[in-house]
Amino acid sequence: MEYRLTQYSHGAGCGCKLSPGVLSEVLQSEKGQPAFEQLLVGNETKDDAGVVKIDEKTAIVSTTDFFMPIVDDPFDFGAIAATNAISDIYAMGAAPIMAIAILGWPIDKLPASVAAQVLEGGREVCTKAGIPLAGGHSIDAPEPIFGLAVTGKVSIAHLKRNMDGKAGDLLYLTKPLGVGIVTTAQKKKLAEQQDLEAIKQSMLTLNVLGQTVSQLPYVHALTDVTGFGLAGHLIELCEAANVQGVIELPKVPVFDFISKYIEQKAIPGGTHRNWKAYGEKVDLPQGIPYTIIADPQTSGGLLVSVDPDYKAAFETQMQAEGMALQPIGYLQEKKGDAFVVVKN
Repeated sequence: MEYRLTQYSHGAGCGCKLSPGVLSEVLQSEKGQPAFEQLLVGNETKDDAGVVKIDEKTAIVSTTDFFMPIVDDPFDFGAIAATNAISDIYAMGAAPIMAIAILGWPIDKLPASVAAQVLEGGREVCTKAGIPLAGGHSIDAPEPIFGLAVTGKVSIAHLKRNMDGKAGDLLYLTKPLGVGIVTTAQKKKLAEQQDLEAIKQSMLTLNVLGQTVSQLPYVHALTDVTGFGLAGHLIELCEAANVQGVIELPKVPVFDFISKYIEQKAIPGGTHRNWKAYGEKVDLPQGIPYTIIADPQTSGGLLVSVDPDYKAAFETQMQAEGMALQPIGYLQEKKGDAFVVVKN
């Protein structure tokens, strides 16, 4: 029997995340923690992973990410969830070294054999990343959930934090936007197979590029774009660095088949939740929808902040990596209340 996993969940991929506003409320409710001298990155700047120094040169990076099915095929679901989780390690400029699986499964609705396929997809991606899937934990849950807890290692000199972006830096995005729109179209049975295949390949592409760019001294900051959308993750970077981001909308890469799904109103609920949470921090021209900049991505690309004096060097390096990148905007000194300004 064939099972369509997206029919068993109320959300999809990183669109399942708590909205930025709800997450902020949750984190604010925490009691103050004592200072830990070895902790280099914690909750304070909303970065992609926690980082702890183990000696003067090396740090350990730790993250976890899991969600409900974003595609119907169980193997692909496991592989995408694993790719997405490992991305947080790459987004810190680190190398992954080990993963642990997180599985929630509705055993009264879906057989264990389907869960085994999910796990196999995750294991294959871990193998591609050169790390073991070394164990995990599972529970009986009302909806299918899968992801990883991932441990990585980084040279402290190459650690990339979102708080290190600087005014004047150019912004680059390594994958096109629109994943949330197409996966919503899939749930509505509107998505065309070739479009689903295109976003699947994007979601299955490991962001190993983060290890390369972390060694470039003119790359100042790095983060990945996932459930909060481009605007949300850029806001986090700008708040951490106390700068303002400018998005030049025509330069932002978007899958070229997205417009037809927008016309069919295949807009994720997560898009509206995102905008409700942070729209007041974005200066968006009147009449321009937030559909693209707030679209929740799953296993999205890296957002890279680069010293403008090294524009040519960075773009040449990216070409050597097989990527033709152009800036989508820049950082500037903060002006006014907005943390992100959108130009059309």
